[in-house]
Amino acid sequence: MAFNHLPAGAHDALTPLSVTPVTHSVPMANDQLPPEAGVHPVPRTVLDRLTAGADRAARITHTEHLPPRPGRHAPWPEQIRPEVVEAVRAAGIERPWAHQALTAGHALRGESVVVATGTASGKSLAYLAPVLSALLDGSEAPNGRGATALYLAPTKALAADQRRAVRSLAEPLGKGIRPAVYDGDTPVEEREWVRQYANYALTNPDMLHRSILPAHPKWSSFLRALRYVVIDECHTYRGVFGSHVAQVLRRLRRVCARYGSDPVFLLASATASDPATAATRLTGVPVVEITEDASPRGELVFALWEPPLTELHGERGAPVRRTATAESADLLTDLVVQGVRTVAFVRSRRGAELIALIAQERLAAVDRSLPGRVAAYRGGYLPEERRAIEHALHSGELLGLSATTALELGVDVAGLDAVLLTGYPGTRASLWQQAGRAGRTGRGALAILVARDDPLDTYLVHHPEALFRQPVESTVLDPDNPYVLAPHLCAAAAELPLTEADLSLFGPAAPGVLTQLEGRKLLRRRGAAWHWTRRERAADLTDIRGGGGRPVQVVEEGTGRLLGTVDAAASHASVHEGAVHLHQGRTYLVRRLDLDDSVALVEQADPPYSTTARDTTSISILETAAEIPWGEARLCFGSVEVTNQVVSFLRRRLITGEILGESKLDLPPRTLRTRAVWWTVTEDQLDEARIDPEALGGALHAAEHASIGMLPLFATCDRWDIGGVSVPLHPDTLLPTVFVYDGHPGGAGFAERAFHTAARWLTATREAIAACECDTGCPSCVQSPKCGNGNDPLDKRAAIRLLARLLRDAPAPQEETRPGPAGD
Repeated sequence: MAFNHLPAGAHDALTPLSVTPVTHSVPMANDQLPPEAGVHPVPRTVLDRLTAGADRAARITHTEHLPPRPGRHAPWPEQIRPEVVEAVRAAGIERPWAHQALTAGHALRGESVVVATGTASGKSLAYLAPVLSALLDGSEAPNGRGATALYLAPTKALAADQRRAVRSLAEPLGKGIRPAVYDGDTPVEEREWVRQYANYALTNPDMLHRSILPAHPKWSSFLRALRYVVIDECHTYRGVFGSHVAQVLRRLRRVCARYGSDPVFLLASATASDPATAATRLTGVPVVEITEDASPRGELVFALWEPPLTELHGERGAPVRRTATAESADLLTDLVVQGVRTVAFVRSRRGAELIALIAQERLAAVDRSLPGRVAAYRGGYLPEERRAIEHALHSGELLGLSATTALELGVDVAGLDAVLLTGYPGTRASLWQQAGRAGRTGRGALAILVARDDPLDTYLVHHPEALFRQPVESTVLDPDNPYVLAPHLCAAAAELPLTEADLSLFGPAAPGVLTQLEGRKLLRRRGAAWHWTRRERAADLTDIRGGGGRPVQVVEEGTGRLLGTVDAAASHASVHEGAVHLHQGRTYLVRRLDLDDSVALVEQADPPYSTTARDTTSISILETAAEIPWGEARLCFGSVEVTNQVVSFLRRRLITGEILGESKLDLPPRTLRTRAVWWTVTEDQLDEARIDPEALGGALHAAEHASIGMLPLFATCDRWDIGGVSVPLHPDTLLPTVFVYDGHPGGAGFAERAFHTAARWLTATREAIAACECDTGCPSCVQSPKCGNGNDPLDKRAAIRLLARLLRDAPAPQEETRPGPAGD
């Protein structure tokens, strides 16, 4: 029997929804309604109010105080035009911080540079100063078009926010600066103006991939004059998405070379480990890094918060903690009542909707005007909905916002006093990015990480040194992934015929992949070049977000109104027939999922339950790229094929989490070829660990769950990016085996990272299980919210003994080796 753990796809459907009513620690009286604008609460005072009472105070496991830091100035480089310096002064900035001046200096010398400093450290100005200077120089050119610049953001919201900032800064500079957003929301009639007249185009990698590069002749004058390419929030380009963006940028460089330009790349990142290496891998050009943050910082009080155990019991009778969703909804309610401007970051779309809905209901009991000052913000909203929420946030009309990471990335939400993180966001880089949304004008700020009931969150709130004493992670991406590379070679050939000289630009795997594309008759060689052979657009071969197909449209059955979209990979688990779907605080039931037309038909309803998908998974080994002996055990890395099928769903009562029933589903299986790390143990090792055959399945299954939960501490992944299977006797290894695999075709680099750090990763896994206060296993250690087998069997104590025996013969972390060429 195989025990499986589903990767990306079930994210929205599996968010815990049980909500236990609590008594608010902050009295809800009219005399505590929001204070007048300009009054900013002190973070320690706010936290004291939140933790009034022994019950609330006991939920704080650690409080970290980051003291204020003074700033350090430097002069602008002489090449920055005086008009730009004056415009910056007019905006209230007399002198730049040292890292801003240093970044601008590299840019002006034609050196690609990444500035990786803290949130609100002024990274935008660091690249805008040289960009605006270049655009002004170009506006005086005889041909009138002059220099151009391209700005890439991972989200539409960030690009729109940057346009506002550029227009404000460039207003004194006159008509020499012409910024314009070019994204999926840009009307058709405006797109021609952007191509012909804008000299600072703000877009996203998706539009560059699908619209700009395929139509490069229409952009010829813009590309010919392209001086700078700004890549904002570049730390988000990781995994499969980052690998796709890396190849899109190589295509951009190739097309630019065709028009005679060689743009300089200016990258901005949250604090990251070795940002120059990651930026070089992303762009394919050498990049200089600026990492010393010279900006001032206000006081930050950062609290780790663990929800209490409830009297409820979950699967297999395990104790259940109050959900992070319910806890964050209470905290957001209390903060809004105090007049503390707050954003609650949530990992799932459903969670964002639910927190806003609960907070609105509870605020209505205090003052009828308060519910309208709280909203949800997530991907999948229609453009007009997003713009309205962003405007309300900027204007101060909203006091509280429950948001997914769609709002994390650089959107200027100045004026916030507090941030709630509903669960660890997956990486330390994202943690600091989200926490930095508050206090952006130099005031003090409060950040609270509310732990979910899972192994990693539980480990972190009891091991604060893992958050506050460790550097942020390295960004993991793999542009040589053949599943990523192949469609981009086709797209490149459709843009301009491919030649032998082009292949080095796309990496060492390009010649082999090119041969495969010839064999599949997607490319054809004519003379010295390869050409795209099909009538359809080559750019449509892939979704660079790694969604795995056309998004599923969520449509209201009675009216035909489009509510939003769901990624294709998530559709089987989140909008299957009978699923509960939340949108803008309203609840819908899915009546039918049409996979052929990529449409889910829903109707508004008010069911007293949530839904959770169940699945089955099998795995086979295709190739072992690397293998390391751990005594008699073996640690391996290579290629695998995973077959997954969503087979049923559970209905859980909203308040208690009680399982009301299970319904079967008839959905087709999905096959995934990807990369995995796996380890085997021998019968002798099992005997030494005192694990008999009856306990073996539960020990392997528990170790698998916990190791998946802990991997995001060592790789820049989310637990929903990875999956796992544990088998007491696997047909390919003929031994008890645990697999952890990337949930994306061809792999995303996460399993490879797990292979490199296996000793530290599995040691932390064993420690997390052993430290949990439960007796037989619970969601805080070995149970998984997305287990396809109903978390059965699980044996916590046997898993601890198994991992201890496995690790006894593991090499020291510094002795771990990287796989050879076959694994790279």
